Amino acid sequence: MPVTDRDGPGPGVFTKARTDAPRGFFRCEAAGLAWLRVPGGSRVVEVRAVAETHLDLERVTPAAPTAEAARAFGRSLAVVHDAGAPAWGAAPPGWTGDAFFGPLDDPLPMPTGAWPDWPSFYAQARLLPVARQGRDRGALDAEDVRLLERLGERLADLARPALDDGPARLHGDLWSGNVLWSARDATDDGPRVEAVLVDPAAHGGHREADLAMLALFGAPFLDDVLAGYQEVHPLARGWRHRVVLHQVYPVAVHAVLFGGGYRAQLRSSVRTLLGEA
Repeated sequence: MPVTDRDGPGPGVFTKARTDAPRGFFRCEAAGLAWLRVPGGSRVVEVRAVAETHLDLERVTPAAPTAEAARAFGRSLAVVHDAGAPAWGAAPPGWTGDAFFGPLDDPLPMPTGAWPDWPSFYAQARLLPVARQGRDRGALDAEDVRLLERLGERLADLARPALDDGPARLHGDLWSGNVLWSARDATDDGPRVEAVLVDPAAHGGHREADLAMLALFGAPFLDDVLAGYQEVHPLARGWRHRVVLHQVYPVAVHAVLFGGGYRAQLRSSVRTLLGEA
């Protein structure tokens, strides 16, 4: 098998490996992990070694999440976001070219660069590229592409209350499976359990996008995460109404990669946002 998750070369090490990984795939991930590590921010899994075909990471000892830990995670995630990014779509320092979004065995290229505002970034670097990827793979048809194009044209109106926010430093693929929960050192103050970030698609984007990803597949104690977040950085008016808008891109990626119900979910979400449901 060209794709493996396995024990690493020493104790406490976990290795992600793919012999035919896209060029720079693991180096991009390592750059993203380094960028997300900020003072006062969420714990980020440590990189032990990186090469073209594998990435060695610290092994995280699992623990059950708690409401207290989730609230602390919300606060620390806001700190990461508030560290900012130089532009909408910016890649982590030390990385140039496309980033990657999706599973280890079939990640989709994810454009990086510098866009002047969030609507142009989300349309040109997320919605239109995934529409092309879906069309080229035969996973999306002309109607799906039309819907995504129409949504791209409407973003400024749909997101208006949130447009004053600048680019945040995003994890970029913050579904619940990329937030591990681990026991903290008993000598540390605070919750006995903490969140650990893994597997980023880090870039400069809208803070609401990471929060929408947490909601997409049901993060544990999500209400506590959001409450902690808003203690540090209150969200713009109407943010709950924009959750589906930020979920369109990851749902579209799932439709491209896995089809089935994700394609129906994509169509339903976009039509509702456009008022065509």
